[in-house]
Amino acid sequence: MTAADPDPRVLPAGLRDRVLAASLRARAVGRPVPDAPEIPPAEAFSRAVSAFEAALSFLSDDEWGTPVLRGLDVQGLVGHLIGVEDDVQRALAADPEVAGASHVESTQSAATAQATRPPARTRADWRAAVDRTLDRVRSADSRAQVALHGLRLSVRTLLVVRAFELWTHENDIRQAVGWAPSVPDPSTLRLMTDLAARLLPLAGATLDDSVDVHLVLTGPGGGTWDVTVGGHPPATEAVAIVTDAVGFCRLAANRIAPADLDVSVTGDPGRAAAVLATAATLALD
Repeated sequence: MTAADPDPRVLPAGLRDRVLAASLRARAVGRPVPDAPEIPPAEAFSRAVSAFEAALSFLSDDEWGTPVLRGLDVQGLVGHLIGVEDDVQRALAADPEVAGASHVESTQSAATAQATRPPARTRADWRAAVDRTLDRVRSADSRAQVALHGLRLSVRTLLVVRAFELWTHENDIRQAVGWAPSVPDPSTLRLMTDLAARLLPLAGATLDDSVDVHLVLTGPGGGTWDVTVGGHPPATEAVAIVTDAVGFCRLAANRIAPADLDVSVTGDPGRAAAVLATAATLALD
């Protein structure tokens, strides 16, 4: 190399900025590549309904009596979900009695009512209840606010919550009867991970100190979120948490513990553990 030749170790002027700009054009910040196609929340709920119904269709009559959750067998759990659909429809009709009702206690009578019925009839009752909900949300304003089981949320968010619950209870049943767990399709999972990530600040409101969290959820349906968790802003600490999207949703559903996750943490491990522990409090069961 002569004095007139450029030093090959020196990057051309502006190359870094051009590469970054091209990368951002090719990939939106915080989204995996390839990204999951966007779907409306009503479609995510409908897909969760189909997956749950498919699981029920493979159960034998004897398996409907398998204990699953809170003393409920499969049939009682499906009855609980019938009660949830009834409460959702009342919320969509602005019935104030379901606004502060307990998610579990308000549906217990519906769960109990299915105990002596043929499983096929319980399944049909649940499907009819779901169809009534789908009919109502098709004509509802997705931005309208509804009050249900101590929560006030938009119809759009409510449908994602419902998809989340159906997936969770589908897997409760799968575990009870010895089947492998299921994973939502990437588009539905994307809505679920976004909901869980955005609710982290609400879940962590009781923490003594605030922490800025850079959350990276890997795999199809994952993404990246920056949220502040804790009840006393401004935050004085920051942590980065990287974990699997499906595992994080299982944590948010309170079906696994933080210790069960394969997690990579940058920053204070104790603060990261506290943030993850709050995620499990989002579950309604």
